[in-house]
Amino acid sequence: MNTKYRLFIISILLIFVFTFTACTPQVTTEPTSVPEMEASTDDMAPANPEIILATTTSTRDSGLLDVLLPIFEEQTGYKVKMVAVGTGAALAMGEEGNADVLLVHAPASEEELMAKGFGIQRDLIMHNDFIIVGPADDPAGIKGMTSASEAFVEIDAAKSTFVSRADDSGTNKKELAIWKTADITPEGDWYLESGQGMGDTLRIASEKFGYTLTDRATYLANQASLELDIMVEGDPVLLNIYHVIVVNPEKWPKVNFDGAKAFAAFMTSDSTQKLIGEFGVAEYGAPLFFPDAGKDPASLGL
Repeated sequence: MNTKYRLFIISILLIFVFTFTACTPQVTTEPTSVPEMEASTDDMAPANPEIILATTTSTRDSGLLDVLLPIFEEQTGYKVKMVAVGTGAALAMGEEGNADVLLVHAPASEEELMAKGFGIQRDLIMHNDFIIVGPADDPAGIKGMTSASEAFVEIDAAKSTFVSRADDSGTNKKELAIWKTADITPEGDWYLESGQGMGDTLRIASEKFGYTLTDRATYLANQASLELDIMVEGDPVLLNIYHVIVVNPEKWPKVNFDGAKAFAAFMTSDSTQKLIGEFGVAEYGAPLFFPDAGKDPASLGL
């Protein structure tokens, strides 16, 4: 075979190999890129996302709910419409179906609501205490007394200015019970009725150089702007106990029962109870509320 013939055969073979390779599909070993799906929160969002919370001015004025509600909303997707009124008005909202859940502090009145069937669930949440505060010069001479009713006797005798919330709140109910124990019907120019929440009542008492009954948390939260000192504390009758009540959907079918249950579960959870116990410690050196969820009510005298 001559050289020209060999070169011709090699050329034919090269053309055949090149043509076969070009026509064969190329296979890659790199993984195919698949777009990631964004997690949808639609399935997690509550069907009825707004709940109405009727609560006391003390939980608002102390700043506690400013801490807790944003956490609840972030964790659950619910939005809370807070209505801060006296406990009497809050209980009325529950009885009239105008609230989904209540956070209140008048145990006797709460039990009446439950007995009427307007509440389906009532959970112990926390406690603090009431104190009697007044001007530094203490015209009634009650500072250091350990009996709230005896202190009220002295205030009445001295006809020293006393400012009552007079709003059917838990604090007002407690105040009236103490006057009743002292066998006194408070009346006269010295007895002023503010008709306001706890923060405003404290400010009026400070401006009038008078006495008032307050929950400790609201007093401490506003103390810097007040000319009021603690006069009487530690009497067992001054215990201030809070419950959360879920409004009964059998009475009011339109209430947001799922949202109310979620709020009650949040308030009784270990993490929230821990936050309640820590609230106020950094600023005041002591908690403003003491967590009680899961405790035997008898341990608090209930």
